[in-house]
Amino acid sequence: MPAWPGGPCPVCGEDMPERMIHCRNCRAMLNTDLESDSIEIPAFVPLQEIASYVTLPIRGYFASCPSCQRELRISEKYAGKKVSCKHCTSTFRFDPNAVVNGEPLQVYVYCPHCEERLRVARKYLGAKVACKGCKGELVIEDPSETQQ
Repeated sequence: MPAWPGGPCPVCGEDMPERMIHCRNCRAMLNTDLESDSIEIPAFVPLQEIASYVTLPIRGYFASCPSCQRELRISEKYAGKKVSCKHCTSTFRFDPNAVVNGEPLQVYVYCPHCEERLRVARKYLGAKVACKGCKGELVIEDPSETQQ
């Protein structure tokens, strides 16, 4: 297919230089070998929204001291070890699977989005929840499911 050799536009008669594709005046196609719709514009198809969330390990537990009954925040790394109460200095072996008043111990995690410490009841482990501070979607790992 040869390039436009130059000369008058076949539609409006305006003189056009060589190698032009469209007439500057009327935008007519100068080379009859070319197709006017050579570029195909695809239809817009919106993508399905992907639900994303962060899976967090348990960072620690909220437990009561057996001597003074005050609440303590105990890190996960002390599970099964002897710990001492910061209020009354008594020592006890920390059991993360203990049940107090018929309820298992609550856990805590830190939101990766806003760094807020979140207190979570055990019934929400493994379920998708939202941070109370930033509404970021989270899943707290359930240790009983990962050990199986």
